[in-house]
Amino acid sequence: MQLKCGTYAHPEGSDAQDAETQKKRDVLANDVFIRRTEWAGHLAGMASEEMDTPYQIAGQHPRGKYLLVFDPLDGSSNIDVNMTVGSIFSVLRSPKELEDMPREQQRDVVEADFLQAGSTQVAAGYALYGPSTMLVLTVGTGVHGFTLDPTLGEFMLTHPAMQVPADTQEFAINASNARFWEAPVKRYVDECLAGKPGPRGKDFNMRWIASMVAEAHRILMRGGVFLYPRDTKDASKPGRLRLLYEANPIGMVMEQAGGRASTGEKPMLDVQPSSLHQRIGLVFGSRNEVERIERYHAEPVQTNLHNPLFAERSLFRD
Repeated sequence: MQLKCGTYAHPEGSDAQDAETQKKRDVLANDVFIRRTEWAGHLAGMASEEMDTPYQIAGQHPRGKYLLVFDPLDGSSNIDVNMTVGSIFSVLRSPKELEDMPREQQRDVVEADFLQAGSTQVAAGYALYGPSTMLVLTVGTGVHGFTLDPTLGEFMLTHPAMQVPADTQEFAINASNARFWEAPVKRYVDECLAGKPGPRGKDFNMRWIASMVAEAHRILMRGGVFLYPRDTKDASKPGRLRLLYEANPIGMVMEQAGGRASTGEKPMLDVQPSSLHQRIGLVFGSRNEVERIERYHAEPVQTNLHNPLFAERSLFRD
């Protein structure tokens, strides 16, 4: 297992977040995922945000026909302040050649085996560790929420057929990055902040928890839109979040619940991964808002004329 227990280093370089010391709880959470799943006979291999290379199923364990990719502890910095954290996972089919081979003849899984578009996911979901512990899961036939009953030690179906409302008056974005946003994102946020007197004609609330699992769950329960877009802060990175471990599984959950997930320019689940730890911009949530953001990306960039006679939606000001 290629796990860096001292420093949290990713193969695509480092920034302020990547360079921070990898916390013991992240390593422990990663280990729990592996130890709880490697022996069951369902998996041909695993990949994790915490590991540089794929994890091989040991020879003493049977192999299955699925691949597991996961972020073992999303939002772990929130633990220090007693806020909600979670885990994100995605299940893919292993290559047919591995399924058809006898166990003793099977090769090790390689990075290319995991580079599948999000539309090929077999299942996806997340666990939420908050006031109650929940498991939210889709296997391609809708999204269902299960709550842990600590007296029984079992997850009970408590939220069947979850749906994201198509419209919302709530958005989530890290406003400290505003100076790095691309023009379509800035336009969208500015319109939301303009409130009822602005072009949207209604007031919006802004949220930011810094835990994508918590953001996704809030949106799944009551609607909203989450933006962690590509920006110009580091031109070498086409986004901040990981495609395989975060964007694809959350994207599948949102799409199965009637919402939408996008890069801002195209559907997230259509993106063909190019590397195990590929980064990407992500927008997800209430369908009508995500589609509006996509339209803004497709339109020509508006030139700010700084002319007091002109406004965004009309020739003359009131």
